[in-house]
Amino acid sequence: MSTGPAPAVSPPRPREIGVHTIAAAIAALERLHERLDGSFDLAAERLIHLDGKVLTLGVGKSGHAARKVAATLRSVGLPAVNLHAADSMHGDLGVVTEGDVAMLFSKSGTTQELIAVMPHLRSRGVTVIGVVGSVSSPLALQSDIVLDASVEREGCPLDAAPMASVLVAQALGDALAAAIVTGRGFTSDDFARLHPAGALGVRLALTVGDVMRRGRDLPAVSCDAGLKDAVIEITRTGYGAVCVLADDGRLVGFVTDGDIRRSLLELGDLSAIGVADVMTREPLTVAPELPLSDALLKLERRRKPFLTAPVVDGSDRCVGLLRLHDTVRAHLPA
Repeated sequence: MSTGPAPAVSPPRPREIGVHTIAAAIAALERLHERLDGSFDLAAERLIHLDGKVLTLGVGKSGHAARKVAATLRSVGLPAVNLHAADSMHGDLGVVTEGDVAMLFSKSGTTQELIAVMPHLRSRGVTVIGVVGSVSSPLALQSDIVLDASVEREGCPLDAAPMASVLVAQALGDALAAAIVTGRGFTSDDFARLHPAGALGVRLALTVGDVMRRGRDLPAVSCDAGLKDAVIEITRTGYGAVCVLADDGRLVGFVTDGDIRRSLLELGDLSAIGVADVMTREPLTVAPELPLSDALLKLERRRKPFLTAPVVDGSDRCVGLLRLHDTVRAHLPA
């Protein structure tokens, strides 16, 4: 008796496949979280007390993980170099010296390029950390320290393309970098010095002197100048203010375009008025060595934020003009 054609089975929706892949990645990281052991402590201590540099090597997708880990280690102050596993046998081993640590990344632990380079690393007194998906593999057996980066499922529908395993290898590198930050006493200031173009680097590394307007760009008039001269100087630079200076360069006052507008409303004819009649004699000032983030707070934390401030040194000499616009712009991403 015929039962007819089997009903068509709808393929899984893309979202379902994506959820499966992400679930495999989560499971792999949870497994890693539960299986960290004393080998991780040994690897971290070796890197914290590093005598040379870190070399990372891998092939294929494991090579991508190796490059990422090297970059992360550099960002926390370790000298780390990613070597191409094949090129290492054709001259790149010249960078290897005694005291180095080599991190070898391989899902299978049988990567021939890495196994081939192993004797040459050992002959140079290098400590080898194997980041492998099989702790009984040839590569693991030849490593000084073995970090278990095994996964149960990759997350690929064929369980073939490296996905979760690459994520786990990178997570091990991140975990080591975090341990290094604490173990080596790495600070935010250290991070800023290594990331001068980043937002944190700007906040911690730049000073008022790095962004202030100076020289020909500094709007300034003498203390016996007329208010018309101040207007001309404000117009020339377009900064909305002018510094009033004594003959020796000391700051004696500050005039903003707001001061000029108020004087115009109160007095009408400005031709006979001098800057000394309208200037602020004790304006808000900043020092050139002041961190830029602190200067930004000084300008903003007022009932009415200041748009500009004279920059004076320890001798009260006016050496520049700080604009709120320049300060904010320096904190924005490049």
